Amino acid sequence: MKLRYRPLLPYLLLVLAVLGIAVFAPFLTPYDPYEQDLEGALAAPNAHNLLGTDRYGRDLLSRVIMGSQTTLCASLLLLLIIASFGSFIGAVCGYKGGRPDVFLMRMSDVFLAFPQMVFAIAVAGILGGGLFNAAAALAVIGWPKYARVARGLTLTIRSMPYMEAACMAGTGTFGMLRHHVLPNIAGPVLVTAVLDIGTIIMELAGLSFLGLGAQPPTAEWGAMMNNGRSMLQTAPWVILAPGTAIFLTVAAFNLFGDKLRDVMDPKQLSR
Repeated sequence: MKLRYRPLLPYLLLVLAVLGIAVFAPFLTPYDPYEQDLEGALAAPNAHNLLGTDRYGRDLLSRVIMGSQTTLCASLLLLLIIASFGSFIGAVCGYKGGRPDVFLMRMSDVFLAFPQMVFAIAVAGILGGGLFNAAAALAVIGWPKYARVARGLTLTIRSMPYMEAACMAGTGTFGMLRHHVLPNIAGPVLVTAVLDIGTIIMELAGLSFLGLGAQPPTAEWGAMMNNGRSMLQTAPWVILAPGTAIFLTVAAFNLFGDKLRDVMDPKQLSR
C-alpha cells in the first residue's frame, strides 16, 4: 500500500466492520429479533439481554444488529441510485450543453431550493408509509447534488487536450462519456457519495422516526427510536440503543469520508 493511503486503513477497517455486521446480521443476533416475551418487557440491560428489552420483550441487541442490515442496505442502495443517476445526468449536461442542460439544471435548482428533509417528508407523506416510499422520497430530492458535481467536473475536463484528441479520432458521444468523462469524474463523485452516506442514514431514520419510513415490526433504527420515544424517562435504553447505533455508524462513515477526501486531494496526489 502506498504511503499516502496508510492513514486511510484504520477508517476503512472500521467501515468494513460496520458493513460486516450488517451483512452477517442474521448470524450475529443472540436471539430472534422479532420474538416477543411480554413477561420480560422493558427489562434493563443485564447478562442475558446486554442492551435490555423493548415494550414487547424483544431483545434490543438483536434488533439493533438486525436493524443495521435494514438501515444500511436501504441507505447504500438509495445512494447507488441517486449517485449513478445524478452523475450521468450531470455528465451529459456538462458535455453536450444546450437546451437539455439549461432545462435539467434549472430543474435541479428547483429541487435544491427546498429544504431536503422537509421536501422528503412531503413526498413520503403523499406516497404513504413504508421504507420503499421513504427511499423514493429521498431519491427525488437527492440526485441534483450529484448532477451539479458531475456537471462542474465535466465542464472542467471537456476542453482538455485528450478530449479534443478523442473527438478528432471520431469517438462518439457515448464513447466520450464512457471512456473519458465518467472515469475522470468518478473519484470526486465517490468522495461525495461516501460523505453522503451518514446524511442518508439519518434521513431514512428520521422518516422512520416520524412514521413515514419502515413500519413495525421491522427492525430499523429510526422505527425503534419511534417505538421508544415515550419511554425516554422510564426505560431510556429502548431509545438509546438504536440512537447510539446511528451515531456510531454515521461517525464511522464520516471519518472515512473525510480521510478519503484528504487522500484523494490533488495536492496530496502530486507528492
